[in-house]
Amino acid sequence: MVVAAETKTPSDAAPATPTTAIIAVLALCGTLVSLQQTLVLPLLPDFPEILGTTSDNASWLVTVTLLTAAVGTPIVSRLADMFGKRLMLIVCMWAVIAGSVVSALSAELWLVVLGRGLSGLGACLVPVGISIMRDHLPSDRVGSGVALMSATLGIGGAIGMPLAGVIYENLDWHALFYVSGGFAVIMLVAVHLVVPESTVKTRGRFDFAGALMLSVALTCFLLAVSKAGTWGWGSPITLSLLAGAGLVLAAWVPWELRTGQPLVDIRTSTRRTVLLTNAASVLIGFAMFANFLTSAQQVQMPPDTGYGFGLSVVSTGLVMLPSGLLMVAMSPVSASLITRFGPRAVLIAGAVTIALGFIGRSLLHGSVLEVVITSSVASLGTALAFAAMPTLIMRAVPITETASANGLNTLLRSLGTSSASALVAAVFAASMVTTASGELAPRFEAYQLVFWAGAAAALGGALIATFIRRPQRAHAGVEGDPQEPVGERTEVKLGGELPELLVRGRVVGPQGRPLRQAVTTVLRPDGRHIDWGRTDNEGRYTLALPEPGPYLLVVSADGWAPQSALVELSVGHEENVTMAKRLLLSGLVTDEGRPMPGVLISLIKHSGEFVGTAHSDEDGHYEIGLPPPGRYVLTAVDHEGGRTRSRALTVLATSTTLDLDIVTGVPRPRVDA
Repeated sequence: MVVAAETKTPSDAAPATPTTAIIAVLALCGTLVSLQQTLVLPLLPDFPEILGTTSDNASWLVTVTLLTAAVGTPIVSRLADMFGKRLMLIVCMWAVIAGSVVSALSAELWLVVLGRGLSGLGACLVPVGISIMRDHLPSDRVGSGVALMSATLGIGGAIGMPLAGVIYENLDWHALFYVSGGFAVIMLVAVHLVVPESTVKTRGRFDFAGALMLSVALTCFLLAVSKAGTWGWGSPITLSLLAGAGLVLAAWVPWELRTGQPLVDIRTSTRRTVLLTNAASVLIGFAMFANFLTSAQQVQMPPDTGYGFGLSVVSTGLVMLPSGLLMVAMSPVSASLITRFGPRAVLIAGAVTIALGFIGRSLLHGSVLEVVITSSVASLGTALAFAAMPTLIMRAVPITETASANGLNTLLRSLGTSSASALVAAVFAASMVTTASGELAPRFEAYQLVFWAGAAAALGGALIATFIRRPQRAHAGVEGDPQEPVGERTEVKLGGELPELLVRGRVVGPQGRPLRQAVTTVLRPDGRHIDWGRTDNEGRYTLALPEPGPYLLVVSADGWAPQSALVELSVGHEENVTMAKRLLLSGLVTDEGRPMPGVLISLIKHSGEFVGTAHSDEDGHYEIGLPPPGRYVLTAVDHEGGRTRSRALTVLATSTTLDLDIVTGVPRPRVDA
C-alpha cells in the first residue's frame, strides 16, 4: 500500500516567526472584527436623524452585520481549509477595510448598510485564526493562544461600546469607521509580516449548492429572529421565514450527506464530542450575550426605576471593560486548567460559573459595583467555556477540517447570541412602564426573567457537556495530554509538531471503483493517533502528518474488511489503496438437510425497506454484500414448492452466516377465484 505525499523542502520553509507575535496579531485581528458588532450601538438612537430614516431602518446597521458574519463563517472557514488559512484571513481584513471606507464616505442609509455588511464578514476570521494557531504554535502555547482567540468574541463586544462612545462624543460619526478602517489596515500589514501560511490545504471542489442552501436557511432564520420584535412573532413574514429556513435546512442535510466534499461534514459533526460541544455552544452563546446586553442596559436605566444608575454611554463602556479585561487575563489560566483537567471539565466548570454569575445578578443589584462583580463572574465562566470549546472540537475532527469545524462552532455560538438578543428585546418590550421622570423602561422583573433564563441556559450547557465522552489515557508510557478522549486524536498534544506533510491517496474496490466515505486513519508505529479523514465521491482522502517517515495506515469502509499496512510516507509515491475482501452475508439453503439450488433470497430491513436479492447456487449457497449494521429479515422463496422461510437477524460490522432450512417454512396461500 503506497500513497502520494506532499511536503515542503527545506528551501521552501519560511523562517520561524516568534510565537508571541503570532498570538498578538491574531488576537488583535479577532478583537477588531468582534467589536464591529457593537461599534454602532451607541449611535443607534441618533442614526434616524443623521441618515434621515426611521428607527426600524436604522436597526439594519446592526442586523446586517450579524447576517453577513453568520452566513460567511462556514463558507470562509471551508475555503480556509481548501486554499489557505492566511489567505482567507487577509480576505476578511480587506472586507473590514472596504466596509469601513464605504461607511465612512457615505451619508445614505443603503450605502452605510452595505459597508456594515462588508465589515461583518471580518468576523469570519475568528475560527480561521484558531486553526492557524493549531497549525503553527508550539504545543505549550496552543492552549493559551486558542483561549485568547476564542475570547475575542466577548472582548471586542466589551470594548466596542466605550470606544464608540468616546469617538462619537469628541469627533464626527464618520470617525468611527475611519478609526476602524485604519486599525484594519495596520492589522493587514501585520498579518502579511507575521502570520505564516498553513501547508494543510485539502483543495478539491467547493460545495456551491450547499453554501447557497445554508446561506438561505441562515438568512431566513436570523432575519426572523432579529426582526420579530418589530414584525411580531405571529406575523406572516416571520412565520414564513422560519418555515422557509426549516424547509431549506431539511433539503441541505441530505445534500451534504451525498456530497463528496461537503461545506459541512455532517458525519463528523454528528460525532459525539462535536455534536455535544456544538449543542452546548448554542446555550453558552445565549448566556454570554444575555449577560452582556442586560449589564449594558441595566446601568443606563434611570435611577427612578429602582434598579438603574443612569450612566452615560462612555461610563457604561467603562463598567463593561473589566469583563473584557478579565477574559484576556483568563486565557493562560484557561489553558493551564485545560491541560490539567481536560477541556470537558473546564467547559462544565465554565458553564456552571456563568450560571452562578446570573444567580448573583438576580440577588445582588443594589450598586454598580455589585453589577460589575456579578457580570464579571459570568464573563469569567464565558472565558473558560469559550477556551474549552475549540479544543474539544479540534481534538475530534481531522486536522484538514479544523477551520470548517471551528467555523460551524462559531456559527452556532452566533445563533445563541441572536436568540438572546431576540429574547431580551421581546421580554423588555412586553414589560415596559413609564417611570416617574416620564421615560419608558422595563420592569426589573423582566431582568430577573432574563437572568434566570441565562442561568438555565448555562446549566443546560453544563448538563450537555457531561455527556461528552469521558477522557482517559491513550496508553501508559506515552507522554502527552492524559485527558485525550477515547476514539479521538491521541497524538500527544495540539500543535507542537507542525503538520508539514500532506498525504493524499485514493481508496478503491477490486475493480477500481472508488469507495466513498471510507475512513482512513494514520498512526505512528507505536500506536499513537495522528490524523484521520473520509474519502470523497472519487475515493480521495487527505491526511496531515508532522514529518516523513514510517506510519501505520488503516482503512475501513462499510461492507469491506478493514485493511492496514506499515508504510514509509515520503515524497514521490502514488498508488491506490485497494480494498480486497468484501464482507458478506452468506449461508446455505436446505430442504431437510439437502442443498436447494436456485432459491430466491431476499433481504429487507426490519422496518420494511428493500436491501437486495440473490439466488442460491447449485450447492445451495448464497451470498449478499454485507449491509450496514442493523436489524434485517432474510427470506428464502421456493417457487416450485410454494414454500417460504424467513429469519430475523442482526448484522454487525463483520461477515455474517445464516443457514435456512426451508422445510419448516409455510405453504403459499391458495387464492380461490
